[in-house]
Amino acid sequence: MAGAWSYLVCGTPRTGSTLLCSLLASTGVAGRPESYFREPDEQTWARRLGVPVDSDGSFDYLAFARAVRDAGSTPNGVFAARVMWGTMPRIVAGLDPTAARDLDALTAAFGPLRFVHLRRYDVVGQAVSWARAEQTGCWQHGDRATASPRADLDQIDDLVRTIAEHDAGWRGWFDRQGVEPWRVRYEDVVADPDRAARELLGQLGVEPPAGWRPDPPHRRQADEVNADWDRRYRARRG
Repeated sequence: MAGAWSYLVCGTPRTGSTLLCSLLASTGVAGRPESYFREPDEQTWARRLGVPVDSDGSFDYLAFARAVRDAGSTPNGVFAARVMWGTMPRIVAGLDPTAARDLDALTAAFGPLRFVHLRRYDVVGQAVSWARAEQTGCWQHGDRATASPRADLDQIDDLVRTIAEHDAGWRGWFDRQGVEPWRVRYEDVVADPDRAARELLGQLGVEPPAGWRPDPPHRRQADEVNADWDRRYRARRG
């Protein structure tokens, strides 16, 4: 579709990226954003997309990028992928380590791109959710817990700092690349998924199919356990 943009969803864990990406993918016109470039999963994605993987785990990264471009694109030509902070250096090194800017390597591989910066303004709530997911192995709705959660306030404190570092990292990267991202708040996506998705589609320059309504398979997981940890952490912090 003329005028449509491809894009990367940029964020940190527990910002609702799985929810947002599932919403956008469900439209059939906004690409198929997945974590293709998450390093622990790259070999799995390469094999799934038909890219040969050697016995030592290596593969042709440019061939992988081309396969990702095809897999992550909807028939109207919009490409999308999800990228967490810390992943970009690996992507650029695989695409073109001599590129003057990261953005040059990305656009050479994927065409003109826009960027969605997804943030959670309640950083304590994000850290609580992240700590619980790490402890239990439940990252998405329906995951089976591998351990019981326990209130580890030191872990939450460490993650609050990590989130601040990652958010600052993204802001610095956007500045260095001369990029002005579309800014999306987790809180807005959770409060009104339909509106959040439609606003992004408007930015992309595409219309959802007639009759489309959001019905994401992923749901918010926070419950009284999260609320209790949140209260206890804030009380300790004063």
